[in-house]
Amino acid sequence: MLAPFVALLLFAALFTQASWWSMMIIAQPQLAINSIPFTTRVYWMRRANAALAELSDSPCPFAAFGSVIVNHTGSTGLGNLICIAVNENSRTGNPSMHGEIAAINNCTAILTDPNGRFRLSPAEAQDAFADLTIYTNAESCPMCASAIRWSGFREYVYGTSIETLIQNGWGQIQILSEEVFEASRDLPSQSRLIGEILTNETDPYFLWQYNPNSSCPHGCHRPENGLICQAK
Repeated sequence: MLAPFVALLLFAALFTQASWWSMMIIAQPQLAINSIPFTTRVYWMRRANAALAELSDSPCPFAAFGSVIVNHTGSTGLGNLICIAVNENSRTGNPSMHGEIAAINNCTAILTDPNGRFRLSPAEAQDAFADLTIYTNAESCPMCASAIRWSGFREYVYGTSIETLIQNGWGQIQILSEEVFEASRDLPSQSRLIGEILTNETDPYFLWQYNPNSSCPHGCHRPENGLICQAK
């Protein structure tokens, strides 16, 4: 008779542990997590959106995924920008070159550049990611969320959710970042997950591609009878 009771206790313990872990990794976006105010989060999310115009041919590319990587440690104010990136699939022909992967590559190159600001060794560059925060204007796919965890980022902050992408026609592997973080608890590094920052400004970048009646993002318009948003 004790077996069902023991099984129930074990299930409750596992559920409590999972719930505790979830609370530790994800936070309400308006909170001042790690002493970083919400206004600073907003600044860098807007910077991720702005990367689209800086690195793409248009402020509203079809794959409008932008990322920035910032160091909030050892500095006051907004933090120090390390690198920016956008989705590079079309430019490179590499289907794995999502915005987050491109950002990790860009930052690694900047950190290890022998003539650059940091001039780190490969080992030092790997360690440096523990001080960095990645901002991406849409929630990462499981490939990118896994890369973020393997990189050992201090924080991962996203804007538009995977659920919103799916609801608006985007094909996605339906594994949330929170699930990836929960499954990666055995990794030596821990990372804070902060979701859905500034969605009122990030969502419009992903609503028009499959909906001809949707408005274009700021700075773009649809030509008469056009299906694609273009720069004004």
